[in-house]
Amino acid sequence: MAATPIRILHALGSMNPGGVETWLLNILKFVDRDRFKFDICTFGPEPGLYANQVERLGGTMVPCPRTQNPWSFPSRFLRILRQGKYDVVHSHVTLFSGVVLRWASAESVPIRIAHSHTSKDDKANTVGRKYYRSLMKSWIDHYATHGLAASRVAAAELFGGNWQRDARFRVLYYGIDRRPFEDPIVREQVRQEFGIPPGASVVGHVGRFVPAKNHRFLLEIGSEILKLRPNVHFLLVGDGPLRSDIETRAKAMGFAGNMHFLGVRTDIPRLMRGGMDLLIFPSFYEGFGLVLVEAQAAGLNCVVSDAVPDETVVLHHAVKFLPLSVGANRWAGEVVRMLDSSLSPGASGRKLPEGRFTIQESVRDLESVYRSAERCSAEQIVQSHV
Repeated sequence: MAATPIRILHALGSMNPGGVETWLLNILKFVDRDRFKFDICTFGPEPGLYANQVERLGGTMVPCPRTQNPWSFPSRFLRILRQGKYDVVHSHVTLFSGVVLRWASAESVPIRIAHSHTSKDDKANTVGRKYYRSLMKSWIDHYATHGLAASRVAAAELFGGNWQRDARFRVLYYGIDRRPFEDPIVREQVRQEFGIPPGASVVGHVGRFVPAKNHRFLLEIGSEILKLRPNVHFLLVGDGPLRSDIETRAKAMGFAGNMHFLGVRTDIPRLMRGGMDLLIFPSFYEGFGLVLVEAQAAGLNCVVSDAVPDETVVLHHAVKFLPLSVGANRWAGEVVRMLDSSLSPGASGRKLPEGRFTIQESVRDLESVYRSAERCSAEQIVQSHV
């Protein structure tokens, strides 16, 4: 008789394309779905563009929007926990994980995971926010049976500077599905979609239009690049609250047809390999920066803020870190230098080392954590017979 699947509830904002969401979708593709049943509870106003793929892969979307009658949110989420009879609650909502895991503990969920995906709380440093941070971190420390983090700096942000002394906490790096980065592709077709002329160099950026991604500085860099190379084009992939402002600024700065805003896309490997020659990534901070791993897998050279964790670097010759403080001129010069040294993506022969940052590695790590739910169940059975 087949073993009963381990039931896991993931809690996050939405399943719109992003680093965390893409990683989680790939986990679902490769995990043993006979042994692990994924429900994904989204707290945002809509489930997200990946929701249909989750369902096709055997996962279940469980919307629980906080914006819809927030006073009823606790009772709605607790009802989900009771009805699901989960073995694991895996929370991806940073500080709010304190609340999620407290409720999971109240419903006797045996495995409660807080997962840190960022290196900074970007909310204003008010008295109220300081109290909230302190309370949530104390609840995470009290109620989490496990703590996972995208990088060392992300671990320190949520679990404290001494996180390595606590056996519950560890770093679990994101892995990527390498197959889309190895599929045949016709670069000319990709570029024709966006009206990019033959022979033009293309600088790409992938990320939500939020303050942390530093799009305003990206525009300044782009303006300096065009002074050096007027035929360079820019592909900006993503959406978010600042997109309209950045598009308006781009027009005012005279980018005209050189800058292409692509919105949310689910074909990042194709866009990187077919549409881009270099990735620029001037973030103020990152918990990890999965897009940098993807760019290296696509054969791109990368110019990156030194605020991005260096744990993301696999091919050291392909990544140049720069401080934001050196200014747009220095960034533009480095971009042009690396464009000149770039081979076409996919033709460079560069590959990520075997086993490093693969989705299979992530799956193995996660499955070992989830299987601790089986040990908890076995212990409970033994205790019930004592």
